[in-house]
Amino acid sequence: MTPALDLLLTTAGGANGHHRHVNGHNGVNGLKKRVDGFGTRAVHVGSEPDPSTGAVIPAISLSTTYRQESIGVHKGYEYSRAGNPNRNALEATLASLEAGGAYGLAFASGSSTTATVLQSLGPNAHVVSVNDVYGGTFRYIRRVAAENQGLEATFLDLENATDEEIVASFRDNTKLIWIESPTNPTLRLIDIKRVANLAHSHPSRPLVLVDNTFLSPFYSSPLLLGADIVLHSLTKYINGHSDVVMGALILPESNADIAQKLRFLQNAIGAVPSAYDSWLAQRGAKTLHLRMKQHGLNALAVARALESASGVEEVIYPGLPGKTASSKRKNELAWRSLSAHARKFIGAEEGDRPPAEGFPFSGMVSFRIRGGQTEADRFLTSTRLFTLAESLGGVESLAEHPAQMTHASIPPAERALLGIGDNLIRLSVGIEEQDDLIEDILQAISNATGL
Repeated sequence: MTPALDLLLTTAGGANGHHRHVNGHNGVNGLKKRVDGFGTRAVHVGSEPDPSTGAVIPAISLSTTYRQESIGVHKGYEYSRAGNPNRNALEATLASLEAGGAYGLAFASGSSTTATVLQSLGPNAHVVSVNDVYGGTFRYIRRVAAENQGLEATFLDLENATDEEIVASFRDNTKLIWIESPTNPTLRLIDIKRVANLAHSHPSRPLVLVDNTFLSPFYSSPLLLGADIVLHSLTKYINGHSDVVMGALILPESNADIAQKLRFLQNAIGAVPSAYDSWLAQRGAKTLHLRMKQHGLNALAVARALESASGVEEVIYPGLPGKTASSKRKNELAWRSLSAHARKFIGAEEGDRPPAEGFPFSGMVSFRIRGGQTEADRFLTSTRLFTLAESLGGVESLAEHPAQMTHASIPPAERALLGIGDNLIRLSVGIEEQDDLIEDILQAISNATGL
């Protein structure tokens, strides 16, 4: 069995928000102490019973300010922008769930998280980004950071680029490599370990950031693959109930200085989540492992059904082996990149080959319907359970048209190069009953295409 690399002892820090894992902590007589698994940490870390009341669920602390015994003498909190019990508890949970994580920082949105990271690079920096990047990230780089801080960006196909092409994109002022894997919405997979090795061996030694939103900490552990920073839109899978807009960063112990800088900006810029939103997101995180298992099982079943539908040109789901050499390579990379806890869920042994029937790999499925925008629009208005809406990762199933919705800010010519055509549809497969979801998808395809 794959070693449980994610089993790390967690201790929650105080009001400074430094929530740290202790690797290899020694227990009695110097023996390595057994560490709790993913689901146990999700339920308990950051949710220790209240010492004064015994409450097993943290109270919501709405106070914006805190009494000081004398100047600078207090119980760890001064002002809620700098630290709040609910936000700190959530940050402890996040640091615990992202394998290899030591520091968790929560923000008011995924976009403000992106903005804080890019502002931390300073003026006239250069970043290399995967070309199939989330539309909001593309917009911030091109229309905000480029104009306001002189940020330069190279958008590169990190899935298919050679080592030489990746290294050639680095400059003396390259400070960050921005990876999404899988990408949104074409679900391209990036070999994080390969890119991290190239970046860290280059003289400019840029940081490697991985947006892990699509897989969540359950299916992927980017820090263990060499990433320096992991980003999440907590709005999506980690909260999981479509009722919170939030973002987060998680960093390893080795990047304590970067975490400190980002912590300063978190407070100075002030894009912090409310106590109530933090409480909701922590509540959502408690069931992350259960939800991600069902998201994955349902998505795999939907992807298989789509493969058999005559009204579908192509199905994109990294958990499926596919029918082309490219899709098979993607499937093998997805298999290699699975976290230890996801492998355990699937029942895989070290060295096993990917299952011929495919395997769960989060809940995102994209496909190309036969036809164009007319057929796509008809499909999206014919579904009963898949709601036409942006966002993803909630318990309910959603469907959207990237070219007209989430990626409309990307110029049409660039969308075409990325494969974001008028017939591309993105699904966020929820946790409803499999048979109901499959029936809904197939009837909508038939209605849209007549096939």
